[in-house]
Amino acid sequence: MAVRIRLRREGRKKAPTYRIVVTESTMPRDGRFIEIIGTYQPRLKDNSVTLKTERANHWLDVGAQPSDTVRSILRRAGVLKARHEARLASKLQSAAVPLTEDKKDEA
Repeated sequence: MAVRIRLRREGRKKAPTYRIVVTESTMPRDGRFIEIIGTYQPRLKDNSVTLKTERANHWLDVGAQPSDTVRSILRRAGVLKARHEARLASKLQSAAVPLTEDKKDEA
């Protein structure tokens, strides 16, 4: 089964709030879910997103695919940028050749 990170609508009419949930892709929008990892309140101007970044990173590491809206929320929260920088840093670290004592003396 494919796992998705997507929004689940809460709140009353014309005043939506959303929960960011991890669910199977075949479940309905407001159906059964695995875990709640945050909330999104689009009507608030500031601090409209609360997010458990460590749980979001865990699910992304496991292979969960975010929906388009959740991907933009994660991007604005800085989660995707931090993941990208960590992945890039580890790639650069593994590609770096350590200097030996002989080469340091010559330089």
